[in-house]
Amino acid sequence: MALQGPIPVSFDQVFPHGCYVVGEVEPVKDFDASTNGRFVQSRDKQSGELVWQVAVMDADPTVKPGQKTVAVKILAPVQPVPPAPMPGLPFTPVEFDHVTVTPYVNGTGRLAYSIKVRAMRAPRTAAVPATVPAKNAVTAGKEAA
Repeated sequence: MALQGPIPVSFDQVFPHGCYVVGEVEPVKDFDASTNGRFVQSRDKQSGELVWQVAVMDADPTVKPGQKTVAVKILAPVQPVPPAPMPGLPFTPVEFDHVTVTPYVNGTGRLAYSIKVRAMRAPRTAAVPATVPAKNAVTAGKEAA
């Protein structure tokens, strides 16, 4: 099979309605290397980068409440910093770059996905679609006639 390892996807494929940071960025524990009293941070098997984790809430209104919060693993040499909070919003919107998913069967026998990313940033502002007329475009056209 040609597909092996993490599958590259776009942020919009995973979170088409966006997502929000709802937890702290924390190091992921390597359970095999850690011992009582000695914490060892996990490293990604493919890249060797340190693995960090942040909880995010999926903004998709059709997602069941129990599935709204997911963990996103961030591969980075230093602890990533979430974007600055936006005034008036209870949660901080976030986007991720270089997203991959790895399917696996969870403890209950259901298909699940591990989400890994390379970068976390503030959402890009959406451009105004070309089908939406600019403010006063109709008025400007009448004045020119």
